[in-house]
Amino acid sequence: MTYPDQPLTYPSTRKSDQVDNYHGTKVADPYRWLEDPDSEETKAWVEAQNQITFGYLNEIPAREKIKQRLTQLWNYEKFGIPFKEGNRYFYFKNDGLQNQSVLYTQTSLDAEPRVLLDPNTLSEDGTIALSGLAISEDGNLMAYGLSTSGSDWKEWQVLDVETGENLPDHLQWVKFSGASWTHDNQGFFYSRYDEPNQATQYEDVNYYQKLYYHKLGTPQSEDLLIYERPDQKEWGFSGGVSEDGRYLIVSVWLGTDSRNLVFYKDLSNPNAEVVELISEFEASYGFIDNDESVFWFRTDLDAPRGRVMAIDINNPARKNWREVIPQVTETLESVGLLNNQFVADYLQDARSAIKIFELDGSFVREVELPGIGSAGGFNGKRHDTETFYSFTSFTTPATIYRYNMVSGKSEVFRQPEVDFNPDSYETKQVFYHSKDGTQLPMFVTHKKGLQLNGNNPTFLYAYGGFNVSLTPSFSVSRLVWMEMGGVYVMANLRGGGEYGEDWHQAGMKLKKQNVFDDFIAAAEWLIDNQYTSPAKLAIGGGSNGGLLVGACMTQRPELFGAALPAVGVMDMLRFHKFTIGWAWCSEYGSPDNSDEFEALYAYSPLHNLKPGTAYPATMITTADHDDRVVPAHSFKFAAALQEAHAGEKPVFIRVETKAGHGAGKPTTKIIEEIADEWAFLVRVLDVEIDSAES
Repeated sequence: MTYPDQPLTYPSTRKSDQVDNYHGTKVADPYRWLEDPDSEETKAWVEAQNQITFGYLNEIPAREKIKQRLTQLWNYEKFGIPFKEGNRYFYFKNDGLQNQSVLYTQTSLDAEPRVLLDPNTLSEDGTIALSGLAISEDGNLMAYGLSTSGSDWKEWQVLDVETGENLPDHLQWVKFSGASWTHDNQGFFYSRYDEPNQATQYEDVNYYQKLYYHKLGTPQSEDLLIYERPDQKEWGFSGGVSEDGRYLIVSVWLGTDSRNLVFYKDLSNPNAEVVELISEFEASYGFIDNDESVFWFRTDLDAPRGRVMAIDINNPARKNWREVIPQVTETLESVGLLNNQFVADYLQDARSAIKIFELDGSFVREVELPGIGSAGGFNGKRHDTETFYSFTSFTTPATIYRYNMVSGKSEVFRQPEVDFNPDSYETKQVFYHSKDGTQLPMFVTHKKGLQLNGNNPTFLYAYGGFNVSLTPSFSVSRLVWMEMGGVYVMANLRGGGEYGEDWHQAGMKLKKQNVFDDFIAAAEWLIDNQYTSPAKLAIGGGSNGGLLVGACMTQRPELFGAALPAVGVMDMLRFHKFTIGWAWCSEYGSPDNSDEFEALYAYSPLHNLKPGTAYPATMITTADHDDRVVPAHSFKFAAALQEAHAGEKPVFIRVETKAGHGAGKPTTKIIEEIADEWAFLVRVLDVEIDSAES
């Protein structure tokens, strides 16, 4: 089915004569006015853009079929991993098409579950989401955070678990924080910012986070300030109570830097000061647990792939630190403590391996997983003899297993039923080489019997940053793409965490171009190996992955048939001037430094669009309430792309309303957005759909 593309007339976008001087380089920024999302002019621009975008999408015959199939497949029961506090179990469940998952509680695993909190009742359109919870030690109270329209700002409340009633406690201006109860069940620690300007709360920078203790039944104004650093505006504080209830462990974070500090406070002494245990930003330290004065940490200090160290706070000098589990070839992602044993979660070429060790570091066993995929969970208390984990792969919906820590046996606890045959699909992990010779892994999934004729519509996805590891997982949206004959590819680029901190640093700051080279090399490998061709190849990614797509489509526009950059960081010269954007300077570098400015300017998607160039068919997606990567990035990039683009392929922006960066987005909005994306690709890549399957 070939669609004749009609000439498109894009909304006109006013240009100003704004010019900035960066270290002697003059840079025009004619669309600066689009940085104000609330101005009447910006709102009118968004409305005009959406009109042309949705007008195009709604005329694609396949769109309704795609949406119907997405809805049909999405409609299956999804269970979260059960966890236990006090004498109660808690778990999340979504019946299938509920906008938000519902939290249930039960007194035993075979008792009748009871709805504890249903976020779907909090708003008609599902745009209020549960975004954090903490159950008290006795299991009777729950502190929980709510986010509206996808904002990073959370309001916290407290629920009586027995009665299901809300208590009067109400906390505001909480962002990037969980909650942790003291073991007397009288209150919890949390972090907040000062109250922002109401008019600009979704754009203003966030500095000076403070750590507080909230005592139940008291107003927030009376909360006890535990720690602040007026001399360090960028420091953030995450406070957690140790399992024995004795210590408050304070992780001090600096933006998105993986390195952190660790302080602690002895809660058995009301007058105890906060003690600085690790006071230099030189490595990452994740607190595992403690045995009285001995604290165990997962760290990458002198071990970029991770190891476990023991520090006695009574003898904290580094010469007294003790290695418990040494670094190995796999990457140590996280460690927990169950059955008085360490449960270590490793990544081996971007797939899960779970290993169990005694407290002295001696190896016990590797958990037998159901296949090549991603395992998560293994939560619980130090002396628990059973736990639960989830396993998923590209063709395996998330299945919950019950694991016996003593016998080492797994049994299926909850298995979803999805209306498809996993045996019809296959996944391969291939290895390819980047421009500088670095070897990278990539997962390729498609229907069995695929013809390698260079003509398959292919969707290449990656992220490549912030130490984030991409691992196999099941997705209805990918399944629908593959049902239509599409190939789904996930590449593990430098900048991620798949091979440890060295791998992360190889894609940071002045080395960020490596990430784009890795993605481009993945595309070239797929073309060279006859999976696809430039005309049939689409690329996609979100947030830092949106930057990835923007950089690669501007560097190699001829290599791709379509691009789907979502909520991307597109203006690398001004990203640090909004909300939490300053925190990414540890990853990207800062345009305020001349050498880093040169690197940023060289790849910034907004600044590397060249007039008269034929760019791939593009649909930029963002949301009007995204206060993580503010929509100005996408707005300005869309305006500049429409002006520069000389080809016949459409270049659109799709602006979601009452939504944010992605977290908590209701199911209805997710299905609509994916239907639009796949319909767009079906049209611009000229995908032949088997009508029997769509």
